[in-house]
Amino acid sequence: MIPVTKPYLPNPDLYKKYIDDIWERNWLTNNGPLVNELELKLKEYLDLDHLLFVSNGTIALQLAIKALGLTGEIITTPFSYVATTSSIVWEGCTPVFVDILSEKLTIDPKKIEAAITSDTTAILATHVYGIPCEVEAIQKIANKHGLKVIYDGAHAFGIRVKGKSIFEYGDISTCSFHATKIFHSIEGGAVITKNPELLRKMALLRNFGHDGFDKYTGVGINAKNSEFHAAMGLCVLPEFNIILQKRKSQYEQYKTLLIHLKVDYPSLGTVESYNFSYFPIIFQSSEVLLSSMKALEENGIGSRRYFYPGLNQLDYTSGACPISDDICLRVLCLPLYHKLGEEEQRMIARILLRVQNNPNT
Repeated sequence: MIPVTKPYLPNPDLYKKYIDDIWERNWLTNNGPLVNELELKLKEYLDLDHLLFVSNGTIALQLAIKALGLTGEIITTPFSYVATTSSIVWEGCTPVFVDILSEKLTIDPKKIEAAITSDTTAILATHVYGIPCEVEAIQKIANKHGLKVIYDGAHAFGIRVKGKSIFEYGDISTCSFHATKIFHSIEGGAVITKNPELLRKMALLRNFGHDGFDKYTGVGINAKNSEFHAAMGLCVLPEFNIILQKRKSQYEQYKTLLIHLKVDYPSLGTVESYNFSYFPIIFQSSEVLLSSMKALEENGIGSRRYFYPGLNQLDYTSGACPISDDICLRVLCLPLYHKLGEEEQRMIARILLRVQNNPNT
């Protein structure tokens, strides 16, 4: 069986050494030394001033919405993982969907302004597959209308645009460190901001509102992460450049093997450093996609319609987004993970080309 992804696992001896140290200290959670060390090393690696390690990427979005005091309507994308929308709804706000760019698959800035109303308080956009949003155009709109900007950067670890981390853009950026991500801490995530006051607010929110041992400031939640998760992150981070180079090689190998496959690829735009987290292909029709998925499955190969359905199609949302609706029916992510072999990639390519050349078999 070839799954669509597998978590990267570092040297087990190194992880065991961290675990032994945790056992010795008997400090398992509540802002332990490894959590602090991971935050410091992530800031150094990503060249950021402020970052908080939290329990997952979804709670990171919820903290961002809460810290900015958002109410009413939040303009967002229909082409993202469900957590992008559910976080908005969970925090009592209303998602307003704006269609995507057909080339990059990120939110279309030209359609944002028409969706702004007197109830709009923010824009929440996703860097899809790590492809950066049109950050400058979005910020210009936000500045004009007095809106906050949150970026869902779950896929965007290590991405740089115009000489700086993609996480530098917007009021708050978030990231996921889930086990399937290119950098992971088993479960985990981060909130990033340039604003020290916002950082302090999110630090309080992350820990029940604790402002000292027996003092509380506002209403908080438990968004902390443990020493065990931080230990995994500390094991994976030093190997990230190795992971990245392998992923780039696999990505380029797919492009070579599939040169005759009649598919499109999302445009990377002006990104300066890409992380090759996913390998999405866009078929000419949903029928070809479904036939290809079936053929892969029959050969023990996983794939994923990522993202499907569009978030504007959920039972608690609505909105016409024809480009997103169309792409959702035709996009498929192929297997991509550190230990995926070249021969396995060749087999996947052969199956896809066979379906294309013999659609009725």
